[in-house]
Amino acid sequence: MTGIVPDEQMVPLLQSTDADATVAFWTSLGFEVTWDQRRPYLYLAFRWSGIDLHYGQASPSVDPEVENTGGALVMVGDVAAYHAAFAAAMRAAHGKVLAKGLPRITRYRAGASRFSLVDPSGNTVIVIQRDEPAELEYGGSRDLVGLARALDNARVLREFKTDDLAAYRALVSGWRRHADAGSVVERALVLAGLVELATALGEPDRVAEWGGLLSGLELGADERARVVASVADAEVLTPWLRG
Repeated sequence: MTGIVPDEQMVPLLQSTDADATVAFWTSLGFEVTWDQRRPYLYLAFRWSGIDLHYGQASPSVDPEVENTGGALVMVGDVAAYHAAFAAAMRAAHGKVLAKGLPRITRYRAGASRFSLVDPSGNTVIVIQRDEPAELEYGGSRDLVGLARALDNARVLREFKTDDLAAYRALVSGWRRHADAGSVVERALVLAGLVELATALGEPDRVAEWGGLLSGLELGADERARVVASVADAEVLTPWLRG
């Protein structure tokens, strides 16, 4: 377009249901407050590296627990480094990484191409690897069968839709239908996923059930390493893996 100088910068305008909680969350992750206005209307602005987030007052109908308030995408070159930085800041501020409820950061496992930060108002900021493959199948690969398909479906639900319950159900269904036909590594991967998800969902009895089955599998060193690498936090498997 004639006369246009391409120097645009887009900044998401999100909704805040609690100004103090919004400020506390983003500053705990290392964001700078660049604007904090409470009267005559709410306007907040935060900056970290090249990320700018702005907030206005949420509509009275917004329910943070529904988690559909709003959101933004942040494209980066090395998604693992960003997750590590935010998780470390969260651990320093809260004594742990907040993985459930509001606010939280979603789990990250080696090789994943995205993770999410969910703020106290139910907004989701998704950090995505800039070169994430365009051919990702968000409904699961049709070329896979049995436990391999269940694992792939659970990966999609867990990492792209951030739906732990649906991912858990996909693995339970796959286990019930295909466990007998799966290889020992496939069974171990499914059980490791079930342990991780049952832990996240706060189901200690199911953790013990799936973990007990996992502890009964004979795994070689390479197989064990593959299973450990399949979860975001290897500590959840420590009581159940031999060796």
